[in-house]
This record gives sequence, C-alpha cells and structure tokens, in this order.
Amino acid sequence: MKAALAVSSGDPSGIGPEIALAAWLQREALQLPAFFLIADLELIASRAAQLGLTVPLQIATPESAAAIFDQALPILPLKNRQSDRPGVPLAENAAGTIEAIEQAVALTLSGRSRAVVTCPIAKKPLYEAGFKFPGHTEFLAHLASEHLGYEVTPVMMLAGPQLRAVPVTIHIALNKVPAVLDTATILTVCRITALALKSQFGIANPRLAIAGLNPHAGEGGSMGMEDEVIVRPAVETLRAEGIDARGPLPADTMFHAAARATYDAAICMYHDQALIPAKTLGFDDSVNVTLGLPFVRTSPDHGTAFDIAGSGKAKPDSLIAALRLADELALNRASQNPGA
Repeated sequence: MKAALAVSSGDPSGIGPEIALAAWLQREALQLPAFFLIADLELIASRAAQLGLTVPLQIATPESAAAIFDQALPILPLKNRQSDRPGVPLAENAAGTIEAIEQAVALTLSGRSRAVVTCPIAKKPLYEAGFKFPGHTEFLAHLASEHLGYEVTPVMMLAGPQLRAVPVTIHIALNKVPAVLDTATILTVCRITALALKSQFGIANPRLAIAGLNPHAGEGGSMGMEDEVIVRPAVETLRAEGIDARGPLPADTMFHAAARATYDAAICMYHDQALIPAKTLGFDDSVNVTLGLPFVRTSPDHGTAFDIAGSGKAKPDSLIAALRLADELALNRASQNPGA
C-alpha cells in the first residue's frame, strides 16, 4: 500500500479544518488518494461538531494512515494545542500552524508520506508570533534548503485543467516589477519550470510561452524596452539550451483556447498577469504548486476565508484538486526517480 499524503491543517481559524473534513467525506465518491491531517485532534472534532459533520477521527501514524483512511480521517496530532475560534486569527495558534508544515515536510523528505499538501495560512498571526518568512513558499524552501545543505529556488505555478501559469515576480508592487525583472531570473524560473514539467507532470518536451512585460510585448521597443533587452535574450538562451520557448508574446493574446493549445505552461512577468487568467479559467479547481523543491507540494489556490470559516459555506473543490494533483505528481516523480 502506497504512503498517504501529508496535509498540514493551515490556520485553524480559517477554512482549512472544514475543507479537510469535507474532502474526506467525498473520499469514496471521488476515489481520493489517502491522506492524513496534521492537526489538533480536539479542534478538528470541535469544528466537525459545529458544522454537524459526522466524521470519525482516528489518531494515526504516517504508516497506518492509508489503511485507516476508508473508515476514519487519520489525524497526526500536534504537540502545540490550538484554540478553535473560526474567523478570529490568533497568534497563539501560530506554533501549531508552523509545526504542521514542518512535520509534513519532514515526513515527506523521509519517505513516510508521498507529498505535502498545505491548507491556507494567514501571515499576520504568524508574524505576530515571530515568524520570519514572507509566506508558505519561502518557509518550504528554507526547510528544503536546510535538508539539502544548499539553497533551493522555489517557483510558484498555478495549475488548472485549462492552464498552467507561472509568475516570474510575485508579491511585489507593480511599479517595482521593471526594476526587479532581469534576464537571469527569467532563465532560472523557466529552467525550473521546464524540468518540473518533465519530472513531475510527465511532459517529455515541455513548451513554454513567455509573456512580454509591456502591452503588445513592447511592440519593438515603442512601448518600453524591457521586452527587447530583458525578456528576448532569455528566450534566445533557452532555445539555445534546447528548451522549446517562444516569446516575448503579447499577454493579451496568450490565453484564449487556441493559443493555450500551443504550450504547456505560460511564463508571466508579474503576479496578476499569471493569476488573473489562471483563476478565471479554473477558480474552483486550480492548484498552487511549488516547483524547485525536492518534494511535491500543492495547495488550494485560495486563502483562509476567515469571513466564512465555521459557516459551512466553504467548498473543498480546490483542496480536492490539490490532493489529486499531488498524488499524480508524486507518482510521476517516483517513476522518473525510482531511487528517490
């Protein structure tokens, strides 16, 4: 029996606990891969009771989780207890949130789980508790770097049934993008993406469509020179390395159906250039995938949704998609690296 997926519970004041419960309830109908939830057992029981959900919970080890999964939701209990206050983010819960992520990563790196799936976190309560990383992705990269002994570069992909989109720059103000963007960064992101498309997505010859920064990809420099002096040299280098890359392409014509059929991933220059089309085309079933790590990590493409936490309105669709994609990517990675 293959190892289960490790799911970190996220911020317990958000919808993480309830989408995990809701996903388990659909395990049979949707034939979901086995997973265990790293969480405060009493908090999960409390949230299930609040929502009127009949979900048997059972303390599990990573090794026993798959055998338990059909009958009960396997829980790997946290050492750091948490308070169940839906919609009220609490700094006192931060230690448990961090512990769940650390446990998921450690168990996956050791082979005791197949992949990491993370429920959403909120940055403010973590910062209030002394958390020193900008977010999930950077913390995961730190944990991976500590394990490997060298620094890894994480790359964010939003993957849905109709589009895989990768932003080169992420959480920075739009007016800072031209100053931060450089050829070397584009090359790094594209190389990591191409490698992941091969090793995790099972695409033998990945095709990358690389967006321009400016309207009409700069139109030969008449609308800004960045596309000619920064983006185009990156595309030429990638092609010289044997990577099927095209660009810089006008972003306004990259995302209709016929255009999407010509590439496997869209490389975009800034956050919204990637995430607007990705979420428009797959709001409920897109998945946040972190590339460049020595393990598979997926996450729902939404946040903590404090405003509806505890109300029963949260939909588990994106978490279900994240579980399925994590299972698929882990299988592909294992087939590409049998000794890993």
